[in-house]
Amino acid sequence: MSSILIVEDEPRIAAFLEKGLRAAGYATLVVGDGPGGLDHALTGDFDLMVLDIGLPGMDGLSVLENLRGQGSTLPVVILTARDSVADTVTGFESGADDYLAKPFRFEELVARIKVRLRDRPTAASSTRTVGGLTLDLHSRTVRVDGGPEVELSAREFALLDMFLQHPRQVLSREQLLSRVWGYDFDPGSNVVDVYVRYLRNKIGPERICTVRGAGYRLTG
Repeated sequence: MSSILIVEDEPRIAAFLEKGLRAAGYATLVVGDGPGGLDHALTGDFDLMVLDIGLPGMDGLSVLENLRGQGSTLPVVILTARDSVADTVTGFESGADDYLAKPFRFEELVARIKVRLRDRPTAASSTRTVGGLTLDLHSRTVRVDGGPEVELSAREFALLDMFLQHPRQVLSREQLLSRVWGYDFDPGSNVVDVYVRYLRNKIGPERICTVRGAGYRLTG
C-alpha cells in the first residue's frame, strides 16, 4: 500500500483528501503546517506528497525548494488556488511533479497520483547513462564524461531525464511540453526551445540535435 503525505492547513480540505485517498486504497498522514510537512517528507516514509501552497510557518514552495535542496526525489503534487501560468511555471521550477488548481475533481487527483507513483524510480533504476551523460535521480546530480557535477534547474533536470529515457529517439515539442511541463501544446510557446538551449550550454551543444520539423534528439 502506497503512503501519501497530505500537507494542507484547511481542515475541511484536509479531511476530504484524507477520506478520499484512504477510500482509494492509500495510507495517509495529514500535516497542517509547512515545517512539519518538510520534516515528515524528509523521513523517507512516504511515496508521494500532496502539498498546498498557502501554509503557515513555511509556504509550500519553500517546503518544496528545501525538500529538493536536500536531495529528495519524493513525488510532489501541488494543490493551490493560484492557477495563472506564472504560478504554474514557478511550481514546476521549484521541483513539483504535478500541479492541480483548486477547485479540482478528485478523480483527476487520483489519476495524477497513480501516474506519479508509477513513474517513480526504484533504486535499481535510479541512474541513467547515455553517451557520457550520467543522471542520478536519487541524488539529482548530473555529470558529463565523469567530470564534476553540472548544476541544473529542476526543469532542466526533468528535460534531460526525458531525453535520457528516450536516447536517439526524436521527441517532438508537443511531447516535451506535455511530459516535462504538464501543458497541452501551445503553438505560440517557445519554452521548449529555450530550455533545450540552456541544456546545450551546460552539457555540450553536440549532445542534443535539432531534427527540422520534428523536434529534438539526444545523441549517444
